[in-house]
Amino acid sequence: MRQRNKPWADEFLKENDHLILNNPSRYKGRWKQDVFQNTLPIHVEIGVGKGQFITEMAKQNPEVNFVGIELAKSVIVTAAEKVLDAGVENVFLMRENAEDILDIFGEEEIEALYLNFSDPWPKNRHEKRRLTFCTFLDKYRHILEADGKIMMKTDNPSLFEYSLVSFSKTGMVLEEVEMNLHQTPHAEHVMTEYEERFTRQGKAIFFCKVHI
Repeated sequence: MRQRNKPWADEFLKENDHLILNNPSRYKGRWKQDVFQNTLPIHVEIGVGKGQFITEMAKQNPEVNFVGIELAKSVIVTAAEKVLDAGVENVFLMRENAEDILDIFGEEEIEALYLNFSDPWPKNRHEKRRLTFCTFLDKYRHILEADGKIMMKTDNPSLFEYSLVSFSKTGMVLEEVEMNLHQTPHAEHVMTEYEERFTRQGKAIFFCKVHI
């Protein structure tokens, strides 16, 4: 989806570098000590979108540290506004490419990873760009704690099927698989903006939880 340009985005990023961190690789292996200054577990969302999910998760789970990764400048500033408006202090954001995640987090540094409505990259020639391609899964395995978990949501059945196979091929354990997540109420599931819209439209939301 093409994002609307925000001429003020660069200035906003500069003014809020306490929230949207520059050069996050300097914290590799020391996120708890240097960034959060606590010993709480770290959860990471790749692709924060407009920030509804990570903001609400942070509000509901003050005992968890949250880090959001988003490459699109026009999107991350919207997410940052949401975090700032909510006044949550257990969230940091970064404008980075998920391909570089090994440069950002150390071995077994995070407890959980969220992949919410990632780009499906449907063409075969783009398979390596999917966030559940084997090379990405190998990176996740490196930064996740022993028995760390990955939670994935999508409205794309082809991506979901592909991902389930990919998880299994890399030796990850499928703990939970939902083919229509909101067919029955799930109070513990925080919705993204996309998820709310798709659910209103009657679309099935696919969900899985995986342990490495």
